[in-house]
Amino acid sequence: MNIVLIGYRGTGKSEVGVIVADRLKMDCVGMDTEILDRAGMPIPEIVKKFGWPRFRDMESEIARELSEQDNIVIDTGGGVIERPENIAALQKNAVILWLKASVEVIVSRIKDGTQRPALTDGKTFTEEVAEVLSRRTSKYATAAQYDIDTDQLTPEQVADRVIGIWKNNC
Repeated sequence: MNIVLIGYRGTGKSEVGVIVADRLKMDCVGMDTEILDRAGMPIPEIVKKFGWPRFRDMESEIARELSEQDNIVIDTGGGVIERPENIAALQKNAVILWLKASVEVIVSRIKDGTQRPALTDGKTFTEEVAEVLSRRTSKYATAAQYDIDTDQLTPEQVADRVIGIWKNNC
C-alpha cells in the first residue's frame, strides 16, 4: 500500500513526503519531479511549449504508473485532482491524505517560487491562490480519506500525523 499526499502548492507535500519515506524506509516519488525528468525541462517550459493539457497528460500517465507500485510515498502536484482518473488510479492501492493550509500560509510559503507558471491571468498572486484553492477544495476533500491542517505544524509534526494514520490503515 502507498501513501499519497495531495494538496495545494506550499502545504508541505514534498518535505513531509521525504520525512515520512525516510522514517518508514520507503521510497518517495515526487510526481512533478518525474514530469520534469521525463520532459527534460522545467514545468514552466513544458506549459509554455506544450500547454497545460500536455502537462496534465504527463501527470496522468505517471499517476497510472505509480498506482501499480507498492510501498511508496507519492508527493503529487497540486493539480493532480483536476482529472478524476488520476485519483481513481492512485486510490487503487493507497491511503490518500490531503495536506491543507490557509491562503495566507500558502502565499507566505511559496511567494518566491519559480517552479510553476501562473494558473490564472490578470490576478495578484494572492488572488490566484485563493481562486484556485477555492475551486479545488471540494476535489481535494472528495479525493482524500484524511486531511491534516498544516498551518500551525512543522513538517515533522505533519509527518508524525501521516505515519499515525498510515499505521492505523495497515
